[in-house]
Amino acid sequence: MPRRRLPWDYGVRNLFRRPSRSALTLAGLSIVVLLVLVVVGFIRGLEASLAATGQPNVVLVYSMSSGADIENSAIPSRTPALLSASVAGVREQHGVKYVSPELYLGTRIKTSGQEKGGLGLVRGVTTATPLVRQQVQIIEGTWPGPGEVLAGRLAHSKLGCDKASLAIGEMVAFDGHNWKVSGIFTANGAAFESELWCPLDELQAALKRQDLSLVAVTMGSSEAAADVDIFCRERIDLELKAVAEIDYYADLQKHYRPVRMLGWIVVCLVAGSGVFAGLNTMYGAVVGR
Repeated sequence: MPRRRLPWDYGVRNLFRRPSRSALTLAGLSIVVLLVLVVVGFIRGLEASLAATGQPNVVLVYSMSSGADIENSAIPSRTPALLSASVAGVREQHGVKYVSPELYLGTRIKTSGQEKGGLGLVRGVTTATPLVRQQVQIIEGTWPGPGEVLAGRLAHSKLGCDKASLAIGEMVAFDGHNWKVSGIFTANGAAFESELWCPLDELQAALKRQDLSLVAVTMGSSEAAADVDIFCRERIDLELKAVAEIDYYADLQKHYRPVRMLGWIVVCLVAGSGVFAGLNTMYGAVVGR
C-alpha cells in the first residue's frame, strides 16, 4: 500500500474546506508581493536611470543661478561659439567640435489619445547632439525635421498615454504647436528615453526664446574638463557653471535619496504587514478547527 504524505495531503484538503478564506489569503499575499515588487522596481529603476545617463568626459555648462535645476537655466545663445573658440581640449572630428547647445523644459504635452495631456520633458537639439549623447540610437524612423519630434522609447510612460500615441506619424501638441513624430530612439536606459527631442531653432521659435538651457561639451579626456571650469570662472559676466555630467547625476542621486529612503520604508512596512497578516491568518485557521 503506497504511503500517503499526511502533512501535505492534509494541508491541501483544508484549503478547499474554506474556499473563501483561502481565496482571500491568496489575494492578500499577492497584493503584498505586487506592492513590494512595484516599489523596489521604482527605486532600482530610478537609480539605474541616473547612473546610465552621465558620461565622465561630458561637461554640462548652464546658468549659475539655476542651482541644480537645468529647467530654470537660461544662458546666452553665443555660449556654444565661445566655448568652441576659447576652450582647449574639446573633442573634434573632421572639423566638427562635439558641442551641443540644448533647450530643456518641462511642459504639458497632448497626444491623440488624451484630452488634457500629461506633463513631459522636451529637449531642443541640433545635429551635433548625437555626437555628445553617444548612447542615443534611433531604432525607428528618422532624425526630426521642421515641425517634427523624436520620441524616447519610454516617453509614453512619462506622459501616461498608450505607446501607439507616440508611434511614427502620430501628432503631439505642446506650447500651442503641433508636432509630428518622426522616429523613436533608445539611450541604453538613460533618462533621455522619457523625453521628446525636436529641432532647437523650431523650439526656440515656438517658445519665443533665443537663449539656451545648457551646453553639453565632450572633452578629449576627463582631465580636460577642468578647462571648461576655468573658462566659466574667467567669464564672470556670463554667470556660467560647469559640472561633469557624471557628477551632476551623482548629485541628483543624493537629491532623490529621501525619496528612495521613503520607498524602502514603504517596502518594510508592506512586507511587515504581510508577515503579520499571514501569521494572523494561520492562527485563525488553527483556532477555527
